[in-house]
Amino acid sequence: MDAAIQQYIRSTVVRDRDVERVGPFLATFDRTTDHPYLSYAIPDDGAEPTAADVAALRAAYEGRRRVPRLEYLPSCAPAAEAALLAGGFAVEARLALMTCGPGEVAEIGTPDGVELVLPEADEELRDGTAVANAAFGEPGVPSPDAVARLRGRIAAGEIAVLAREADGGRAIGWGVCSVPSDGTTELAGIAVDEAQRRRGIAGAITARLAREAFARGVETAFLTPGDDAAGRVYARAGFAARSRMLHLRV
Repeated sequence: MDAAIQQYIRSTVVRDRDVERVGPFLATFDRTTDHPYLSYAIPDDGAEPTAADVAALRAAYEGRRRVPRLEYLPSCAPAAEAALLAGGFAVEARLALMTCGPGEVAEIGTPDGVELVLPEADEELRDGTAVANAAFGEPGVPSPDAVARLRGRIAAGEIAVLAREADGGRAIGWGVCSVPSDGTTELAGIAVDEAQRRRGIAGAITARLAREAFARGVETAFLTPGDDAAGRVYARAGFAARSRMLHLRV
């Protein structure tokens, strides 16, 4: 499963990014922002990078004014971490990799006063993304270009779920599933307005995303919680920890 998920990540990160092959690394660069979480490298399966490979990887990111970072499953390249640490990288996070399959997703009710919808209008996409931006430290309304890119991804198969107040329609939660490939999808960007947290909204969004994905033929949905509290939310939605994801950065 780790190898399949790692290959899925490789196939999806290249869709909207610039890509460069640097030794045994696939280096990707977001074209629109220098946000460190949107540009990262992945080592080849079984990679045994040399000191020169690691130095070249750093130079590739610094030359594009991006933070040198990696996100990958260490089980697929167990020798890479030591070489990267020796070359000036540090562990940013070791995250649980959680998966869910058809029949495993929990039935979670939507909290009172909240409705979950599949957004269609540009204002729904804009307001939902704004909730996620604020939750992840980038407050502000997304640009029309950002909304257009999101609409394009949804047209290609990405799934988005918007949580909003049943009375008034104000956006209070958001989450997406990336475009499925080979029966796999990743849940990401699950966020809830700060004033609305601890009501079960995140769990309801997670379960709805998984059900929508499985209804479209997905066999494995996965995600990486940012902390133990988020992991408990996803566990209630039917996800279970199966492996680990490693984040490294200079």
